[in-house]
Amino acid sequence: MIDSTQPVAVRATEHTSDARTAKRRRLAGRTTPYLFLAPALLLFVGLIVYPMLRAFQMSFYDWKVLAGASSTFIGFDNYTRAMGDPVFWRGLANSGFYMALSVPPQIILGLIIAMFLKAKSPSQPVYRVLFYLPVVTSWVVASLLFKYLFADKGLINWALGDVVHLGDGSTSWLSSRWTALIAICALGVWKGIGWSMMIFLAALQGVPQSLEEAAVMDGANRWQRFRVVTVPAIRPALAFVVVMLVIGGFNVFTSVLLMTGGGPGGQTEVLLTYMYRQAFTNLDFGYGSAIAVLLTVIVLILSLAQMRLFRGDNEEER
Repeated sequence: MIDSTQPVAVRATEHTSDARTAKRRRLAGRTTPYLFLAPALLLFVGLIVYPMLRAFQMSFYDWKVLAGASSTFIGFDNYTRAMGDPVFWRGLANSGFYMALSVPPQIILGLIIAMFLKAKSPSQPVYRVLFYLPVVTSWVVASLLFKYLFADKGLINWALGDVVHLGDGSTSWLSSRWTALIAICALGVWKGIGWSMMIFLAALQGVPQSLEEAAVMDGANRWQRFRVVTVPAIRPALAFVVVMLVIGGFNVFTSVLLMTGGGPGGQTEVLLTYMYRQAFTNLDFGYGSAIAVLLTVIVLILSLAQMRLFRGDNEEER
């Protein structure tokens, strides 16, 4: 506080001091959040951004990892090689098949279960835990479990042959391309339903009860209330779930590696297992990096297209 009875020079000095103090406080207020974010940002740059840039660089080289060997710049040769590689295209098709077959059931079943669990009851927490348990189960454990279930003499064949009598129960699920992919998709759906359920459940609890009551007073039936009230209210959550599941679908890896190993004869290879095999089995890190970059571009384009689609739907509704 400046005293008006003090000399002018003293008042000017105190005013300057107060201004500097206020400026330091404003500066501290602006920089403090970044100081808290700095450790996480450094980890993100070191573990995510730098490896991505390094992989992008390696994709333009015939990269050598052995001591004394020099890497050779080959330009876009790795990318043109991928464009003419039938295994790459088969891996892309298998990844797309997995995404198309596993994502819709996770969305639909997750939303249905969330609708049933929205109402509070004494048993609700138990069912939430049971449905979410597969999500926190290790991919390795779950993959080995499903490999046993879909084995030639596994539980699935026993149930189909001896219990429901659909066929003779001798289907060799993991020995052909499409049946093996179906088994892998079944694992993806089983593990993913609980995750989408929890997202939808959180979104459903945010739907205003007044909208539901108004729809009931207008004579809307359950389906009409779901279509007109519920779906628009949870659209942001729906967009998030769709985008994340599509990204996860194209990044399927552990289940394929452990259940089929990409076999038989590379028929169930997906992009990530093919990339892994090229980089860490054949030590062709340049080609493996090129596959990783192409997969990143594909996922990025799909994600942007989905977000634009959902954003367009929201704008039309407004």
